[in-house]
Amino acid sequence: MTSSSPFGPNNPLFDDMARVASGAMGAFSGVRQEVEVLFRQQMERFVASLNLVPRDEFDAMADLARSAAEQVEALNARVATLEAALGAAAAPSTGATSAAPEEPSVQRTPESTD
Repeated sequence: MTSSSPFGPNNPLFDDMARVASGAMGAFSGVRQEVEVLFRQQMERFVASLNLVPRDEFDAMADLARSAAEQVEALNARVATLEAALGAAAAPSTGATSAAPEEPSVQRTPESTD
């Protein structure tokens, strides 16, 4: 004898429950995507309100600053070389002793004490 069990493989209740569960999972998946989109939009608004610089602009400015620093170093070296050459050229023409340059005279006014 074969007894028919209410929990058999052909029970329509289980089929209905599986369909409902499948539909609920699809709905939750849609809600999850919607929440992700809303979160992404809020984060984009927040970042935009911070007035941040895009990475490519930052990298371009960093390269420009690095280049400017290298040029300053090269110019400083060139000025030092020219000053040394000027000092060497000026020393023989002024004689054996080099005099310190005169400092400009500054007229001082008495400070008022109030």
